[in-house]
Amino acid sequence: MLKIEAGTLDFLKKLKKNNNKEWFDANRATYDAAKQNFIEYTASLIRGISSFDDEFAAAEIEAKKCVSRINRDIRFSKDKTPYKTNFFSIINQGGKKSNLAGYFFQLQPGNSFVGGGVYMPEPNDLLDIRKEIHYHLPEWKKIAEDKSFLKVFPDGVQAPEILTRVPKGFDANDPAEEYIRMKGFFTYLTFSDEELISGKAEKKIFKAYESTLPLIRFINKALG
Repeated sequence: MLKIEAGTLDFLKKLKKNNNKEWFDANRATYDAAKQNFIEYTASLIRGISSFDDEFAAAEIEAKKCVSRINRDIRFSKDKTPYKTNFFSIINQGGKKSNLAGYFFQLQPGNSFVGGGVYMPEPNDLLDIRKEIHYHLPEWKKIAEDKSFLKVFPDGVQAPEILTRVPKGFDANDPAEEYIRMKGFFTYLTFSDEELISGKAEKKIFKAYESTLPLIRFINKALG
């Protein structure tokens, strides 16, 4: 497996301090090299995932289709800095624009992580996932509360937001209420810059991804 180059993280550190078009244009060649390193690293993640996820392997997805753009959408944001200060991959059967659950990789100095699932699904998709959990709660709990899963992810299945009440259409006493109130379903495991630069993160990354596979399969069943 390839490793993240120190120069890739160094570029992101400098971009955070110089987040403007003039600096970015002057350092375009450095950006291109950093982006290429990240794309190649994503390609190596795809190869590793394909070794244990046959459904994903069958999709034959390209790394470039999984890597998010570095430009920020500033149209409705108070923060007008034009660039993200991280590289991010959404690795699933349809690429970054797909609504399917998949595997994540964020590279950001001091804040890199891997995981999988869906972060904040669209309302209709969220409803489908909640219904799937409601109707198949034993199957869901077997995944979310599995001891080996929790050993890799001590905080269990994460959500970007959790409602204080059960959403409309579900009973307040639903046995699955603690999960139905969640607005996303994903795993999260951090990595240090040193781990990624050294190339020693591979075993830990793929253990995390493989542990997330049952969660991804459950969600994608709900999404059809």
